[in-house]
Amino acid sequence: MRYLILFITGLSLLLVTSCIIQFIPEIEEDKALLVVEGLITDQYRTNTIKVSTSLPLGKILVPKPVKGCKVSITDKHGMKYDLKESSPGTYITDSTKFHGQVNDIYTLTIQTNNRTFVSNPMEMKPVPLIDSVYYEKTIIDESNEFGIPLEGCQIYIDSHDPLKECLYFRWNFTETWEFHLPFSVPNRVCWKTNNSDKIFIKNTSLYNQARVTKFPIKFISNETDRLKVKYSILVTQYSLNKDEYTYWEKVKNVSENVGGLYDVTPMSIPSNIHCFEDPDEPVLGYFSVSALTQNRIFIQDKFLGSPNFYSQCVPGDTVFGLKPIPGLNVSVWIIEDHTFAPPIYRITTPYRRCADCTAEGFIRKPPFWID
Repeated sequence: MRYLILFITGLSLLLVTSCIIQFIPEIEEDKALLVVEGLITDQYRTNTIKVSTSLPLGKILVPKPVKGCKVSITDKHGMKYDLKESSPGTYITDSTKFHGQVNDIYTLTIQTNNRTFVSNPMEMKPVPLIDSVYYEKTIIDESNEFGIPLEGCQIYIDSHDPLKECLYFRWNFTETWEFHLPFSVPNRVCWKTNNSDKIFIKNTSLYNQARVTKFPIKFISNETDRLKVKYSILVTQYSLNKDEYTYWEKVKNVSENVGGLYDVTPMSIPSNIHCFEDPDEPVLGYFSVSALTQNRIFIQDKFLGSPNFYSQCVPGDTVFGLKPIPGLNVSVWIIEDHTFAPPIYRITTPYRRCADCTAEGFIRKPPFWID
């Protein structure tokens, strides 16, 4: 029987500890396969392991959580840390009792349905600091219909390890930006946040030095509102061993190569997790162990050719007086309120996003935001 496996690598989570990657490879199997997603780091925060199974063709394309597992992490000294099930199929560490230590070795054990799945012992490698995160303006088009050049923004990172202990790098990022509505409404200033949805890896083992220079991490076109007011990106860097680099490289090929989605099946993507009772049983996913470092920058600059993202927010009906407005805050919203002095009137719009920034973002300023 043919199956589709929806495999989400990383945690929605961990804003800064992993990226979310989705791909749907096609394989030949007669039973559901175990899917394990997990990363532990050296940070004083909760680590998450997700356990699910594949679902057959024709059903909802989401992993089916596996409840009631016994999940534990054991270090090289034999110290065992049990994880707690916080929601179906999601198992977490106690941040007050466990955080990874550089140069320690960790093994993941999962017990479910009278079977035991064990990872290879994984060493937590040190990771160097990110030297720099920076951007350059780029010309997207020489000019628009008004003769104004269209500018975008390419963000790069530089990093190196003088000790040459980190030869294989992986990155992800979280981006946050401020946006303003063009009207004087109560919820006028908001922020949006997105996590990276691609795999960023680099192999420096072929070079004389473990160095990454001008690695493109994010391109921002003028088709989004990211650069309109103020933008911030937090880049997280991980150190990989050779086997894990190979794993991410193959997942990247499957998830990003157009037309090549079915060229590499999960069977050929080596997992570091195995069934104790049946070593030949395939398991999807990877138990990742890495220290991490981060670097954040803010971008507040003028980019030419930025369009009007609220051009459809032309004033709608004008309501004079204080009579009730049918469908207010349901199907119509107020973008101009002139009820404090005559003549009294209000101007409405059928688009909530024009009158309330929380339709697309959150109104609470992020704690890291710098004005």
